[in-house]
Amino acid sequence: MIAALTQLLVLQLVGEVIARGLNLPIPGPVIGMLLLFLALALRRGPTSDLQSTSQGLLQHLSLLFVPAGTGIVLHLHRVADEWLPLLLSLLFSTVLTLALTALVMRLCARRAVTGE
Repeated sequence: MIAALTQLLVLQLVGEVIARGLNLPIPGPVIGMLLLFLALALRRGPTSDLQSTSQGLLQHLSLLFVPAGTGIVLHLHRVADEWLPLLLSLLFSTVLTLALTALVMRLCARRAVTGE
């Protein structure tokens, strides 16, 4: 478990270093997840240790929302001041996500029917 957690944290750290070093607008953990995806694709899947550790983390995923909820409560005055841009960005991103998901599903269904 320690090796798997170390692997996840090192990839997050590398992503953070890349994001800050290249001054990218993408968060470091997102880059770390992309690096993890590439590593898993190259290895053709996770090791059993990484898989069991990830399952354990996913079972307690709700605990990771406590800091975000605390931040919202702490900065509730900013949310109240900027509710319209927040609402519009949430609506736009939700509609965009639904549209892209529908497009990907349509493409996947078409490939499944044609056998590509």
